[in-house]
Amino acid sequence: MLTADDKWAIGETLALHGHLFDEGELERLDELFTDDVMYDVSALGSDVLVGIDAVRDAALQLGAGNPLAHLVTNVVITELDDDTATVRSKGIAVLADRGSVTATYVDTVRRGPNGWRLAHREIVPRRIPLGGRTAG
Repeated sequence: MLTADDKWAIGETLALHGHLFDEGELERLDELFTDDVMYDVSALGSDVLVGIDAVRDAALQLGAGNPLAHLVTNVVITELDDDTATVRSKGIAVLADRGSVTATYVDTVRRGPNGWRLAHREIVPRRIPLGGRTAG
């Protein structure tokens, strides 16, 4: 069963994402991801990135197109087993033109010898209010 300390540590892992990317500390991505991470940005028009090096390379290739700030909120953690959980959270990215975009992060986190790490992340852009629901 996930303890309150586990949930806190998972939340800290999610928060670390924004700090590392926003500060360009890409050499520290092993503090955030498992070695075999699958980072699914296919809904944004890119490929599924596999491994830390692929994530780092994609960020560097995007260069000035990266957001200025990554923010995460509304974190909901669901235990799968003692060492694995799914996490849904809301992401807000502040862009260089001062605009913003939102997404839902759908993550699988795994506990390893160095703590909780993201093993899978899918970014689901939020483009339509109410998930597309309309009256009637």
